[in-house]
Amino acid sequence: MLPAVASGLALGLSLIVAIGAQNLFVLRQGIRREHTLAVALVCAVSDALLIAIGVSGLGAVLHAVPWLIDAVRWAGAVFLAAYALLAARRALRPSGDVLGAGDESIEAGGSVAAPPTRSRLLPALLTCLALTWLNPHVYLDTVFLLGSVANTHGGDRWWFALGATIASFLWFFSLALGARYLARWLATPRAWRVLDAVIAVVMMAIAISLVWPR
Repeated sequence: MLPAVASGLALGLSLIVAIGAQNLFVLRQGIRREHTLAVALVCAVSDALLIAIGVSGLGAVLHAVPWLIDAVRWAGAVFLAAYALLAARRALRPSGDVLGAGDESIEAGGSVAAPPTRSRLLPALLTCLALTWLNPHVYLDTVFLLGSVANTHGGDRWWFALGATIASFLWFFSLALGARYLARWLATPRAWRVLDAVIAVVMMAIAISLVWPR
């Protein structure tokens, strides 16, 4: 049991700890302290469901329908490109909340306060769901790869799945809650514009990679 949990934890962390669209979104929400716990919970629960799909054998069914992955790939590319354009717009022409972040993020005594929260919960959660479920790499890694490795553990495959699920919860909540400590270095409008520029470049690169001929 314990070896299977440890293996799932290790593989889960190795697959999830990477710069990607989902992690960048969680990072940005954490820095701004906007719906941090809700976003982290949606990501972790989504990962748990995808892990369960892979371990239960439903991943093989998805693998037998290649057009479904293609549809997700194109939908994900379009969504990521649109998100990249929005981030680029924020970087080039920051709105009032970004411009106000630098002025309002330093409290008396030098401590860092959160930027003003103006986004609503539902759009943030829908964006988080789209970045998760419209990412074909999620199915290739979490469902197919992790599910295949889990099944090598035989009767302990669900303990392996538990370890991978624990990895997801640990990572997303650590990323979301730990990101707030970066606010001290992002206490100026210029820093937020640089962050949005980086997000725009990474998101667009991922979108292009999803549809670029291999």
